[in-house]
Amino acid sequence: MTPPHGETRTTPPPTSPASSTSLSSPVSSASSVSPDDRELQRRLSHDLDGEVAFDDYTRHLFSRDASMYAITPRGVVFPRHTGDVQATVAAAIEHGVPVLARGAGTSLAGQTVGPGLVLDFSRHMNRILELDPEAGTALVEPGVVQDQLNRAAAPYGLMFGPDTSTSNRATIGGMIGNNSAGSGSLRYGMTIDHVRALDVVLSDGTTARLEPVDEAERERRAALPTLEGRLYRDLPALVTANADAIAEGFPEFWRRACGYRLDRLARTDLPFDLAKFVVGSEGTLALATRALVDLVPKPGRTVIGVGHFTSVVAAIEATESALACHPAAVELMDRTILDLSRRKIEYASLGTLLEGDPEALLFVSFTGDDETELIDQLRQLTTSWKRYGHGYHTLQAVTPQQQSALLKVRKSSLGLLMAAGEGTRRPLAFVEDTAVDPVHLAEYTRRFKTILDEHGLSAGFYGHCSVGCLHIRPFVDLTDPQQVATMRRVAERVKDLVTEYGGVNSSEHGDGLARSEFNREIFGEDLYEAMRAVKGLFDPDDRLNPGKIVDAPAMTENLRDPALPPAAELRTRLTFDVVGGMRGAADRCMNIGLCRKSDTGAMCPSYMATRNEQDSTRGRANALVKALSEPDPKQALGDERLHEVLDLCLMCKACKSECPLGVDMASLKAEALSHHHDTHGIPPRSRLFGSIRLLNRLGSATAPLSNLPGRIGLLRRLMERTLGITAARPLPRFERRNLVRWFGGRPKAIGTAAPRGTVTYLADSFTTYTEPSIGRAAVELLERAGWDVRLESGGCCGRSSLSKGLLDDANDKAFKLAHLLAETTPPGSPIVGCEPSCLMTLRDEHRALLPGDKAVADVSGRVRQVEELLLEAIDEGSVTLSATSWPAGRRLLYHGHCHQKAEVGTAATVALLNRIPGVEVVELDAGCCGMAGSFGFEAEHYDVSMTVGGDRLFPAVLAEPSETVIVATGVSCRQQIFHGTERDAWHPVQLIREALSAPGE
Repeated sequence: MTPPHGETRTTPPPTSPASSTSLSSPVSSASSVSPDDRELQRRLSHDLDGEVAFDDYTRHLFSRDASMYAITPRGVVFPRHTGDVQATVAAAIEHGVPVLARGAGTSLAGQTVGPGLVLDFSRHMNRILELDPEAGTALVEPGVVQDQLNRAAAPYGLMFGPDTSTSNRATIGGMIGNNSAGSGSLRYGMTIDHVRALDVVLSDGTTARLEPVDEAERERRAALPTLEGRLYRDLPALVTANADAIAEGFPEFWRRACGYRLDRLARTDLPFDLAKFVVGSEGTLALATRALVDLVPKPGRTVIGVGHFTSVVAAIEATESALACHPAAVELMDRTILDLSRRKIEYASLGTLLEGDPEALLFVSFTGDDETELIDQLRQLTTSWKRYGHGYHTLQAVTPQQQSALLKVRKSSLGLLMAAGEGTRRPLAFVEDTAVDPVHLAEYTRRFKTILDEHGLSAGFYGHCSVGCLHIRPFVDLTDPQQVATMRRVAERVKDLVTEYGGVNSSEHGDGLARSEFNREIFGEDLYEAMRAVKGLFDPDDRLNPGKIVDAPAMTENLRDPALPPAAELRTRLTFDVVGGMRGAADRCMNIGLCRKSDTGAMCPSYMATRNEQDSTRGRANALVKALSEPDPKQALGDERLHEVLDLCLMCKACKSECPLGVDMASLKAEALSHHHDTHGIPPRSRLFGSIRLLNRLGSATAPLSNLPGRIGLLRRLMERTLGITAARPLPRFERRNLVRWFGGRPKAIGTAAPRGTVTYLADSFTTYTEPSIGRAAVELLERAGWDVRLESGGCCGRSSLSKGLLDDANDKAFKLAHLLAETTPPGSPIVGCEPSCLMTLRDEHRALLPGDKAVADVSGRVRQVEELLLEAIDEGSVTLSATSWPAGRRLLYHGHCHQKAEVGTAATVALLNRIPGVEVVELDAGCCGMAGSFGFEAEHYDVSMTVGGDRLFPAVLAEPSETVIVATGVSCRQQIFHGTERDAWHPVQLIREALSAPGE
């Protein structure tokens, strides 16, 4: 067996990922910092171990959450420990500014935006401090992500009970602040039911341990001459004085995330428990720095029944029958979300499972350890629905493989719905969190829809039917004052409607800025004043997250979209085919935070490495919105702080497919870089990498002499000092007999039949000159399949120029190559290649560079993966693979290229590999390799590159035995895998070539 290449390592990669603190730290600019804030910044920088940022861009990033609101803070603090939180509160007291706690910033009602200082707990205070399987508890810091805790608890058969759809980025601190619930609340309740104790910093900067106490302990603590002592002294009296209001004022329905939970303190059957009392208080009463939470047994199995219905109401009417079968959850999804999922590669597989064209789906989940019992429950559900005429089909998903597509779309309902917005007309969260008893849900929903119809609003429907909670988001344009007024009228009508049914105005998303205004009316004057007294006891100076739950501004204040000025005219080189052009493309981000996930998918690799908000797709998009909202956006795009925010974007394009809003940060960064070059000039290294085809061609022509600099340490160090090309990474080896020379010099087969016609093989700038064996394998396979192969080596796609922001150069290259292909290839004939980054450029960026060019449209429509053509040939029998070849029967670990995943997906490649007899193909969910073309060669990015690779890719490869064959479609991926693991990676066509049956076999 001959490996695909054989580079020699010059410097071993780090044995462990670089720490996040060394990768990217917020940089503060004093451009618009007042003298008072500058002094506050100096004080905090001196007193804290964590970072502090007061620059305009960081403040803008933290001015937004996933709601419709925006408030710019004074500064942002990234605390490392409780002492940092205390120091922040002390400084805030001295300077008279508020303090706001923030986790992932995905709150939907505006809880995590406000003036003053924002404490971002997610970056550093994200440790699981203790996990006790016997006690069934975990001690965590507030920045721990729900899925992170669940992964740690899973080996012990445990999990955290509340299950939010945002579990891959929702922090435990945020869940405590909101009293989050999720789809499993029918069985596991809400976060309040799983909090045992909290370590908190109070509004005066002192610390306290909140936990259940008996009367003797309460009296002991009440004697303390501290704020904590005052709470234990005065709260019982407050509860007693308001006993009638508490008994009568709370909504009847149990699933509540609104107001202060005085009803809990009033219960005589429970101990006095301030830990549970502050759950759901949205950071207005105390700042949690540690939480002791309960864990519950994790069910061993899940089965799902998916009912297909002809209307949303018909689906809801089937809920009661479903609940009679004792499910763990019943979830609704309407046609709006279904249609949106079909447009995204990430979720398109759902469509293959559905029967017909349903208007709504009802997901009914059964969980437990006995699969036989669960399947029996599923059968009972199907039988019951048939008996009562509910739905026209029930899909039964029993295995994890059957369920994966279903669960992926269900958990992404919010993001998919947000993608339905156009320009400033967005599906907004302001009446999306009501809940009523499920027995009233169908009638309630009908009347809810009537309200929307009367006001001319459309909406998407999804949510938790099992607990009567529907997330209904009307489409509203907040830049239109009349629609703002309509929104308010609808909010008032819905509030009255839910009250009529004994329901709650917020069942898991909280009050925030969207609903707090209505709390006086909802709870009544006496109970509301009692809640104001609670706030006064905990926070007499209104220091902690003011304006939430009590004493709130009107819901129509601080709206995000009206705060943005009209976009100034900006001429862009790329075409952004959305309302608002480039700013509109960036402003599609609605801050739902999927780019902050760290356990699955490819988005966003640099955030996974740094855990820094500015390194997420969301952070970069918001930074661009700020720049593009300036009076002179072209000048703003040249700002150095903006390009610090954009710098670590690997342009992997994962956001284009994984972000439900389709924010294409690769294109946005390329455009921004081009304007930066207009202002500051083009750096020599960017020119060098932008000319990679010429360099590779020259390197091949002069090989083996051209390979010497890569082996001489002195020359590598000189390249690092002068050009910033790291000496730590091996350079590619040029091949003298490149693909073009091989193709032109090989004997021509005379009279060979080519029944399939002509196919053009794109000789890319990389494998053509450094790994020509890949191109040779592809050409030979295509010819074996019956194609007449035409090699196109006369142009460059411009991929490298695009990545460096050299868009004029990329435009020229795109025009020349597209017209060359259009004019010299048979009409309609396929164009294929082996390097996804180059091939997909013809499909994507060429159309953005030259949107009206007929040649570009023609060529982009003919691009196909070489894997597709080979798969067809194998399935039709013109190419056969041998069961005795060395790849046959092996385990193949496959890592897909990010651009391939973003544009067309990896299904064809996986299917092709599976055609090798007896193989086991495992596709890695490892995200970007971290190399990203030139990114991994750049000295200042090397550590980040290796940290990204070390996240999931390197460990997965290193865990495989030597017999496993590593497979990767991208040239950068193969380079990174070898550098990080010393394992060679094969291109799929090489393996297929090795697996060919001999003629006549």
